[in-house]
Amino acid sequence: MEISDAQPGLTLGFSTHLSSAPVTPPISDENMFRGSAVVTSPSGSSSVSFQLLDKKDEKIRVENGVDQGEDEKFSILGHPMCPKRCRDGSSFFPTNVPKRSVVESGIEGRRKPVPSWGNEPLKVADPEIHEIMEKERHRQFRGIELIASENFVCKAVMEALGSHLTNKYSEGMPGARLYTGNQHIDQIELLCCERALAAFDLDTEEWGVNVQPYSCTSANFAVYTGLLHPNDRIMGLHSPSGGHLSHGYYTPSGKKVSAASIFFESLPYKVNPQTGYIDYDKLEEKALDFRPKILICGGSSYPREWDYARFRGIADKCGAVLMCDMAHISGLVASKECASPFDYCDIVTSTTHKSLRGPRGGIIFYRKGTRSRKHGEGNGHFDEKINFAVFPALQGGPHNNHIAALAVALKQVATPEYKAYIQQVKKNAQALAFALLRRKCRLVTGGTDNHLLLWDLTALGLAGKNYEKVCEMCYITLNKCAIFGDSGAVSPGGVRIGTPAMTSRGCLEADFETIADFLLRAAQITCFVQKKHGILAKDFIKGLQNNKDIVDLRNRVEAFASQFAMPGFDI
Repeated sequence: MEISDAQPGLTLGFSTHLSSAPVTPPISDENMFRGSAVVTSPSGSSSVSFQLLDKKDEKIRVENGVDQGEDEKFSILGHPMCPKRCRDGSSFFPTNVPKRSVVESGIEGRRKPVPSWGNEPLKVADPEIHEIMEKERHRQFRGIELIASENFVCKAVMEALGSHLTNKYSEGMPGARLYTGNQHIDQIELLCCERALAAFDLDTEEWGVNVQPYSCTSANFAVYTGLLHPNDRIMGLHSPSGGHLSHGYYTPSGKKVSAASIFFESLPYKVNPQTGYIDYDKLEEKALDFRPKILICGGSSYPREWDYARFRGIADKCGAVLMCDMAHISGLVASKECASPFDYCDIVTSTTHKSLRGPRGGIIFYRKGTRSRKHGEGNGHFDEKINFAVFPALQGGPHNNHIAALAVALKQVATPEYKAYIQQVKKNAQALAFALLRRKCRLVTGGTDNHLLLWDLTALGLAGKNYEKVCEMCYITLNKCAIFGDSGAVSPGGVRIGTPAMTSRGCLEADFETIADFLLRAAQITCFVQKKHGILAKDFIKGLQNNKDIVDLRNRVEAFASQFAMPGFDI
């Protein structure tokens, strides 16, 4: 019989024979689809006969290993059989045949774990993680978020992030993936790229974009990898002056901290220690001596505008590619509320989660073709080099759920409502700066042009890490920050304060006046504890235990913050 002729409704039955001789019944026409096989035991005393039975004759119905049918008797080859095991403990299996513990649940039973595992909510699947996440939800709601690099995303962004798009592997670029089944993923990524260019009002003939980087640090290193050779030179703002680690930071002792400083040679430029502004004259002097291949503008804690035209002139003089890391101010750039780096730079990188209010990730914009401006050798055709550096050089498959969430955020960036939001971010930063200045606080550069400000705590004799800790215990989150004059970021003398997150929750200028009062009260508490217990962390923390002033401020902060809605979820 050919395999193709086999019947789908056949099952395997068996019977025992006390006779030592094998019995093979004749196969008639009507039983041509019935077959039997006899296995003789090694002792030759018994045999087990297996027979294929048509399902219409089967009387056994088993579900999840339990007999659901009646105690019907039936016969196989003339031998009476019962579907249940004999109750006297004897078995119809020969005693010399090995036993197997097999529970046949049927097809549906075998498939049952898929929906039960795949559709369990987090609260059921992992109560421990769910409980911790709920605690974090309440922490965000009841506190004042002033970390300049944080923000709150909308519900639509969270839905895209937590979607089925995370299931798909999509290594490569749209239209050139290493895996099949990416037709819809390609549509999402291409739409995200289109919206990214539109959000910053860029001509698609002049600019390209890569939305796959996992972070801005990854984006920056992809630029270095694509355009440089090992040990080539880069120059960015010194970290204690407001720069970022990914721009080539190393400690005063010479320890290389970031991969950029490990694989490439970096020389930082600094701000003027008297004014806090970038010293462009010294920058130009250093650049002409150092001759970097990439000159970087942009930072993580610089409260003033960047003179991109001056940077362009310096880059052209030393033959460098001009790159801007606009991670912090990308929302302001998109809304045209600050100077645009796209008018002068060759490459622009950014995070996507800070003032843009998108998911956590990175993005790279690059000029297409070879620029007409004077450049060093091999500085053109950024698209091929950068895209290759992102994949396959540095990353694997892109996070498709992040790209979809970014597309959602970028659609919002192009709206008038988003522009109004950024304008309010700047108004709130100005209001906070003026409120602190009226309270005799010292701000780096004396104020701000964007969304953040730097509070120099050295005038109060406070350590940034101690003040940061007191604020955290009072439900205020901000971060210690190195300022010019510091020896490094190990013991910073200031804090960085940003307004985007609380603006997303609906805070206005008057609310930041109240926040200024909270910040000053936290400084007074820090000063008192330092005087009584000392500035060292071990001694200082002891003074925070059961501190009534901290409890009082914490209650005031929680009552204040709980007035404002939280984007994306309700409490």
